[in-house]
Amino acid sequence: MLVALVDTGVSNLTSLTNALSRLGASYEINSSKLLEANAIIIPGVGSYDAAAKKINLVRNFLLDAISKEIPILGICLGYQLLLESSEEGKEKGLGIFKGKAVKFSGVKVPHIGWNTLENLKEDKITEGIKENSYVYFVHSYYPLLEEDIALAKTTYGVSFASIAKKKTVYGFQFHPEKSGTVGLKLLENFLRLSK
Repeated sequence: MLVALVDTGVSNLTSLTNALSRLGASYEINSSKLLEANAIIIPGVGSYDAAAKKINLVRNFLLDAISKEIPILGICLGYQLLLESSEEGKEKGLGIFKGKAVKFSGVKVPHIGWNTLENLKEDKITEGIKENSYVYFVHSYYPLLEEDIALAKTTYGVSFASIAKKKTVYGFQFHPEKSGTVGLKLLENFLRLSK
C-alpha cells in the first residue's frame, strides 16, 4: 500500500506520517508518484495561496488520478484546495468540489479544539464511526459547498460540511491524525478504499 502525500509546501507532515505508519501504510512525499500510488492525501496547514500554487502544479496528475478512481483525501487546507476558491487568497483551487472556503464570523477565530461530527451519513469512510464522535479542528475558514456532498457536518457558529465526498474524492476539515482513535479509524477506512 503506497500513499502519495502531495507536498503543498506548507504542512507539518510528522503527525500524518506517524499515523500512516501506525496503520501499516508506506508513503512518498513526491508528486511523481501520484499515479503509481494506491491513494493520495493532500495535507495542509498554512497559507491558501502558497498551497494553491503548489497544488496547481500537479492539477493534471490529480485529475488523471480521479479518472482512474484512485482515492484522494484533502485534510483541512487540503480539503479547501479541492474547492474552487477561498476568501483567504486569490489563487484558484482545484474545483473538484463546487464552492469556496469562507472565513468564520461572529465566533472566535481560529476554531481550535474538539468538536463533533453531526448528521453522519453511511459511507465506507464513516464505517464504525458513531454520531457525535469528536475530532480535532484547527481552522479559520470553512467550506461553503454549492452541492450536497456532505457526509458529516459540524457546528461552530454555522454548520459546515466537515466530511465531504464526490466520487472517490474526500475532504476532512478536521485533522484525523490528531483525532485519536476516531481519526485513526477514518484514516484506516480511507486506506481500505484503495485495496
